[in-house]
Amino acid sequence: MSLLPAWSAAFESGVLAEVRALPIADARDWAFGGSTGAGVKVAVIDSGIDGDHPRVGGIAGGVAMVVDPDAEDGFRADEGPHEDLVGHGTACAAIIKAMAPDAEIWSVRVLGPNLKGRGALFYGGIGWAIDHGMHVANLSLSSKSEAMFGPLHEVADEAYFGNTVLVSAANNSPGPTYPSQYASVVSVAAREGTDPMGLAYNPKPPVEFGARGIDVDVAWADRSSIVATGNSFAAPHVAGMVTLLLGKHPGLTPFQVKAVLQAVSENAVP
Repeated sequence: MSLLPAWSAAFESGVLAEVRALPIADARDWAFGGSTGAGVKVAVIDSGIDGDHPRVGGIAGGVAMVVDPDAEDGFRADEGPHEDLVGHGTACAAIIKAMAPDAEIWSVRVLGPNLKGRGALFYGGIGWAIDHGMHVANLSLSSKSEAMFGPLHEVADEAYFGNTVLVSAANNSPGPTYPSQYASVVSVAAREGTDPMGLAYNPKPPVEFGARGIDVDVAWADRSSIVATGNSFAAPHVAGMVTLLLGKHPGLTPFQVKAVLQAVSENAVP
């Protein structure tokens, strides 16, 4: 088995405590039963998406955030087709699509070929998702920059109050990263297991939810696939669940979504 990423230890067997949940009868069926994610717009803010990958099966549209010194904010949004520079965004999109096959997937490219990008592009990508009515945004990336703490906090709050659910992977290395540390996002780390709908709630945040992310067979560049481990691949499993939930119950707010996710977690008890 692969080395566990940071924050995963909280979800290990024998460590995870039971939590009290909302008294929802048959919570999982209420939350997800019969949903395919239809009507839900999901932004994958990442390295791009290969819409022609057979596990993705097409995307609704996309935008690439590009550094532009002449622009007011230092970047511009180039809307239209673009490639996945790595395979990372394709992996995340394919996970969501497998769980919620009728969801609209949108690519928001903010990372370069080394899986790195400027904080301003990350900030701009989240803003674009909010402005374009995305219901869910998968953030399998984060920033360690203290300079970005304030701007990312501001745009995460904007998403929260605008009913765009941000699902944010914690960093694979120890230490604070943003926006996964914010209470306004759904923060996720990897845990063992093969069930894509497996979920656990951590009663001692900052990372709140654990989902499948260890040794996962994921789509990758050049129509290929690889086996990968990381919090990056746990986040889209949770984004898929959120998409199913919003497909069945449109209009739920981010704090309601969090409450339902806690209620359907494996360690939740009435």
